[in-house]
Amino acid sequence: MRPRRPFWLPASNYYVLAVAAALALFFLVWGILQDGHEESPFIGAGIVASGSLIFAVFLREVVLRRARERFLNDQRRLDRSIQGIFPVAQKQNDPEKLTLEKNAAIISEIRRKSDAAKVLGKFGEGHREVFDMCVGYLAATERELPNVGVGSPRLAAFHKGKELVNQYRHFHLLQWAEIEAKALTQEASGHSKIAERLEAAEKALGVVDFALKVYPREDSLLESESALKEFVASIKLSQIVEKAERSEFKGNHTRALSHYKNALFFIDREGHSAPDHDTVRTKIEGEIRRIREITAGAAAEKPGRRKLDK
Repeated sequence: MRPRRPFWLPASNYYVLAVAAALALFFLVWGILQDGHEESPFIGAGIVASGSLIFAVFLREVVLRRARERFLNDQRRLDRSIQGIFPVAQKQNDPEKLTLEKNAAIISEIRRKSDAAKVLGKFGEGHREVFDMCVGYLAATERELPNVGVGSPRLAAFHKGKELVNQYRHFHLLQWAEIEAKALTQEASGHSKIAERLEAAEKALGVVDFALKVYPREDSLLESESALKEFVASIKLSQIVEKAERSEFKGNHTRALSHYKNALFFIDREGHSAPDHDTVRTKIEGEIRRIREITAGAAAEKPGRRKLDK
């Protein structure tokens, strides 16, 4: 069975949920004790709610943290195993010629590393290491092929090795891209701050873009790229709208209008990447009209106020 990434939330999100659950439990127990005509029901309810908070702290800081550390330790062990089998592949840059024995040894190490990465399939780093080894081997054979004679047995071995290693490279790059992009997208969704969500989403898009440079026509990568571009665009648009709302809340209607206009420009520029851009555009245009009406009304009231003051 493949190890699963343990449940983990940022501390702020986790403890907000814990406090909310404790408050709900407090009022529930308080209501039950009050119906039972208990004296000072809030004391019992407070004890239960406090106990739930203590349990929540214990759950995150002890149980979940230990599970997460075990997960990370497994990841480190995988890295150490990679380092143990990688030296043979590192000899690809050896100035001596790539013999049949060396060629077979390198392919054997790539196969072993591939098997290890598949066992711990949820770890993106293992798949990335296999990909890097494949790239190294393919580069070494490309350098060596011009020096191989037509009748040399190395020629068939190199061509067969390239075919096999290309299959490993394709499989493990796609696995790495899928795992890393999914993890970063989940991380982005878990952040409460827009800036942190945007950073994680752009990292996920960067992973897919890297893979597309190797396999630019891969359908799964193109679909992931499209979805991530839409996700990033939605976060950026939310960031601009949030700035506009914050400016309006502070009474700075001029700056709020400027931000809303920037949002419209962003929608025009991003085009299909901005999700539901027609609906969002309609809402933003409505906000712009509303603010203009407010500012126009405020400007019209000023002469009247001056006359009353006189």
